[in-house]
Amino acid sequence: MKSFKILSIATLLMAFTTVAVAQSKTETFKVAGNCGMCKSKIEKAAKDAGAKEASWDVDTKVLTVTYKSSSTNTAKIQEKIAAVGYDNAGATATTESYDKLHSCCKYERMSASTTNEAKEACCQKSGEKMDCCKDAKSMDCCKDGKCTKPGHDGKDCCKKSE
Repeated sequence: MKSFKILSIATLLMAFTTVAVAQSKTETFKVAGNCGMCKSKIEKAAKDAGAKEASWDVDTKVLTVTYKSSSTNTAKIQEKIAAVGYDNAGATATTESYDKLHSCCKYERMSASTTNEAKEACCQKSGEKMDCCKDAKSMDCCKDGKCTKPGHDGKDCCKKSE
């Protein structure tokens, strides 16, 4: 009987552990920046947005975040990073937040007209306006009706805009 109780408790603990791990997601995406000061601000912003772990590589400009999908998502993390001045794959920093960056942190930004042209081209599919790419910087975010934009997981975000 004692063995049965121990086995039952062990099984329940394994089940709870599996559920907790299943909710944890790891994502990577590009974030503009230049230096160690940028690294600190980018990682702090990601953690403030709910990431459990955040690591930005200065050389590759890639941020790796791990978070619980029940408490945050990639879009929230990207918006928080943009709010502190750093353009990224899912959100563009405002001019005001970018201007507040230290001089060594100011990276080369795409011009507003270039960004808008890319958005317009991206959001055209078979002559219909699409809403999945409203913040995209690349021109290939919609392919075969699926969104290739980071954080969208190819879901139905390539639907027509209203």
